[in-house]
Amino acid sequence: MSSSEHSLAVGPVRCAWFPYRRGEPAEPQARRWLSQALAVPEAALGLERDAHGRPHLDPGHGDCDANWSHSGERLLVALARGARIGADIEWLRPRPNAMTLARRFFTPGEAQALAALPHDLAERWFVRLWCAKEAVLKAHGRGIAFGLERLEFTPDGEGWRLSACDPALGAPADWRLHAFSPGPGYLATLAWRRWPADAAACPR
Repeated sequence: MSSSEHSLAVGPVRCAWFPYRRGEPAEPQARRWLSQALAVPEAALGLERDAHGRPHLDPGHGDCDANWSHSGERLLVALARGARIGADIEWLRPRPNAMTLARRFFTPGEAQALAALPHDLAERWFVRLWCAKEAVLKAHGRGIAFGLERLEFTPDGEGWRLSACDPALGAPADWRLHAFSPGPGYLATLAWRRWPADAAACPR
C-alpha cells in the first residue's frame, strides 16, 4: 500500500481511497488498484461496462464485483467477494439547496426527518442519506436514474437504516451498508447484497 492510499475491509468488501485530481478519468486509477487487489496484470483485469455504464469484472474472477466513486479530491474504489457492491463518496461542501433537493428527490418521510433537524446538522444528514441511496442504486446497476425515491431510509442512531424499497431492489433485509469518513471533509458509504450461495469463489 502506498503512502497516499488508505484502505478498509468490512464483511465481504475491501476498499481503498486515494487522492484524485478533479477532471481526470477515475477508471485508470481504479483499474490499477483492482488489478493489485486481484493479483492479476492490469491487461488481464477484464473490466467492462454494461448498457447503463456500470462496471463489471470478467467472469474469470469468480463472484467478485467492483465499483468506485469520486468527489472533490478523493477517489474510492471497492471490491466485493460474493456480493454485489456499490460505493459512493461525497465531499462535505456547503449545500444550501439540500432541503429543496430532499423535497424533490427523496421520499416525504425522509424530507420530513431532515426538516426536523437544525440546518447545519440537516446538511450532513442529507449527505449521509444521499451516499446511502446512491451506493445501493449503484450496486443495483442503474444508479440514481432508477429513482432516489424508490428506496426509503429511516433515521437510526447516528445514521440511516434502509426500511423500504422497490421490489426490483429486493428486500431491505437483503442489503448491508457501512458508512464511514475516508478523511476530513468526506463521507462515504458501501452497500452490498450477497450473491447466491452457490456462486464460484473469487481469487483472494
